[in-house]
Amino acid sequence: METKKTLSNTSIWTGRVISILCILFLLVDAIMKVVKSTPSMEGSIKLGWPGDAVMGLGIVLLICTILYALPRTAILGAVLLTGYLGGAVAVMVCAHAPYYFPIVFGILVWVGLGLRDPNVRLLFSSMNKTF
Repeated sequence: METKKTLSNTSIWTGRVISILCILFLLVDAIMKVVKSTPSMEGSIKLGWPGDAVMGLGIVLLICTILYALPRTAILGAVLLTGYLGGAVAVMVCAHAPYYFPIVFGILVWVGLGLRDPNVRLLFSSMNKTF
């Protein structure tokens, strides 16, 4: 019985660490877009975004990340981040740029949430039984 409790704590803390790392990266990316930092502007323009759209992208990413960081709205945040990262994949494919990074990041967002939230774990485990 004790091993199961320790494993559960390990799972929760692993999920928290993964989620925190994702949140920190996404916050830095969002803030760089909002303040229109030079590297962010150059990278976005290189991918085909107009310069005046970068701040809007940063605000959307900031809102999605904050929703993901708050336990009460984490599932909504994860869904919105999945959409945002899916859009990033589409843009990178069109620009002929490597697109594995947003895919891996989207997976990490859900793995982190699944390890720290029993409702998400239950959702995915019940999906396995259905298929």
